[in-house]
Amino acid sequence: MAVLTPRLFRRGLEVFAAISVIVLAGLLLYGNNLQLFLRTLVTLDFRWLVVGIGLASLDWFGGGLRLFVAARHVYPSQSLPGAILAGGMNTWGAMLTPSQTGGGPIMIYTLKRFGTPLPEAMVSSLMTFVATVIFFALAGPLAVILGAGRSLSEYGVIGRTIDLFDLFRLSLGGFLAVGLGIGLLIAFPGIARHLAATLKRIAERRGRMVLAARIGVAGEGVDRAHSAIRQFATPSGLVASALCVLLSAAAHANKLVAGWVVLKMLRIEVNFVDVVLLQTLITFLLYFAPTPGGSGLAELLSAAVMSVYVPRELTPSYILLWSILVRYLTVGVGSVIFWRWLKLAEDRNGIDSQGGPGDSVAVASGGP
Repeated sequence: MAVLTPRLFRRGLEVFAAISVIVLAGLLLYGNNLQLFLRTLVTLDFRWLVVGIGLASLDWFGGGLRLFVAARHVYPSQSLPGAILAGGMNTWGAMLTPSQTGGGPIMIYTLKRFGTPLPEAMVSSLMTFVATVIFFALAGPLAVILGAGRSLSEYGVIGRTIDLFDLFRLSLGGFLAVGLGIGLLIAFPGIARHLAATLKRIAERRGRMVLAARIGVAGEGVDRAHSAIRQFATPSGLVASALCVLLSAAAHANKLVAGWVVLKMLRIEVNFVDVVLLQTLITFLLYFAPTPGGSGLAELLSAAVMSVYVPRELTPSYILLWSILVRYLTVGVGSVIFWRWLKLAEDRNGIDSQGGPGDSVAVASGGP
């Protein structure tokens, strides 16, 4: 079982901050107009800034409400405040760890702090992940069928062969493939266990013991996932699952809509649906990013994709504002909460907040 310690999150925060500063400095050089950058920041449409801050709070309230619905099905005593805090800390943990690996564990840890038993916390974490995959797998094709995003075909990426709409459809195919793969593994755990056992033996024969151990944990996770799905295979469970899928729109609204809100701050008028599709593309491409929260890659990818709407001289302003809404606000609030927990733990038990073998706030990785 993998363990996430405070030291890991501290290092993630340091890397996240350092890369973000370096990339923003590079974008300022790219924009080549510091005076315009500063003037833009003081002439924003601040009404939309207020909207953006409210949107950022959905990382907590939207994600928390969805988690509350999932957790209440398996643990009726689940508190709403605990779920809201766990939903926000899930986003915080994902942003400070590569490939978003810290989100599920810190969500489970937060739920445990509010009294949710570990098995029910793990099931709830899994179901929110499944709801996310189903949401994108359903909403994306529906948007395409209804004709959304056609104007993106006007913007080529590689000559005349690949345009932005092509990239969106490729990312949508990625969501569908991930969803299908997860569904098959959960529906047929025997096949998944056999595959995991085979891969584990191959890794052991090649001396890759760490990889073998991780494959073993993944195999156990399939059994837990199958058991969790069975708990929702009831009329009330199906209703809760459907509601979780619908609430995924609120849980991910900040990631999907913040780009459009920032453009409104900058007084740039664009098509709402097209921007949401581009933000969906960015979200998927960053899902497996190897840096904490995709730092560095997020700014550069967003700058490249949104360049069809954002003039070069406004790119630094756009990226800074987008990062504040999508990343910095949640990272800041989550960091204050997490290190306050560490301080309370130190005061009670004399724990070293740097992390170590005896650190009781280490998080057992059991969720997706």
